[in-house]
Amino acid sequence: MRRGPALAGLFFLLGCTLAFAQGDAKRGEYLSKAGGCVGCHTDTRKDAEPYAGGRALKTPFGSFYGPNITPHPQAGIGRWTYNDFVRAMREGRRPDGENYFPAFPYPSFTRISDADLRDLWAYLRSLKPSARSSRPHELGILYRWRVSLYPWKWLFFDSGPFRPEPGKSAAVNRGAYLVQALGHCGECHTPRNLLGAPKKDRYLAGAKLGESTNAANLTPTKLKKYGDGELKDILTSGLYPDGDVMGETMGEVVRNTTSQLAPQDLDALIAYLRSLRPLPDEPK
Repeated sequence: MRRGPALAGLFFLLGCTLAFAQGDAKRGEYLSKAGGCVGCHTDTRKDAEPYAGGRALKTPFGSFYGPNITPHPQAGIGRWTYNDFVRAMREGRRPDGENYFPAFPYPSFTRISDADLRDLWAYLRSLKPSARSSRPHELGILYRWRVSLYPWKWLFFDSGPFRPEPGKSAAVNRGAYLVQALGHCGECHTPRNLLGAPKKDRYLAGAKLGESTNAANLTPTKLKKYGDGELKDILTSGLYPDGDVMGETMGEVVRNTTSQLAPQDLDALIAYLRSLRPLPDEPK
């Protein structure tokens, strides 16, 4: 047996396996934009370090603060393994096994594909480490106990990656993946019950976000008045056809996420929203 070619082939396979395991950080950067990661994990201060945490999310249960997800070994996730990351995204569990509060949108992120998780992890590992400590959540006394999340997850959390729907076009399924998994649009645009779980029968029908802020109805009930070209313009510029400017919260989503999508992904997102069952607005 000729060892030279055999060894060369073995090293080639090992190299391919290593590259596969490490992921593509450049593609992961695109995925982080599609997922809007910078919005929740970057403080609102003008000089805030990207992904260093501190952004407040106010809810009826208290204020949650986006953590530092840079690769700093103490302040960030530098000591995490790839399996820790997958467990957080797919199962909503911390490296120590405790549950994350679903303000971290793992009920949506659980649908992200293995390949995308790998690339996203590679990108997060490439970030500049920040020593800024994550700010503790400020929750009401009845909502601080993570043990209560076990029954919540049993009732409302379905783990596992996205499954394309048979009979739907590739574009619609790609749009469904962007909306349901990476973009986690339902986390804001779907109303919630008293336990903070999304109402599945009202998916993307709009929701109250508190402080006089509402997330729009994204079903065809509202979108039918716009053509595809108009929707693309809205989602890339933040401007409506009549010249009105999108609100601050969604304007940030446009700036950080939808305007950063590749044209084919934006087309797929719109195709999926068009395919939804029209639903009336959430009662005010």
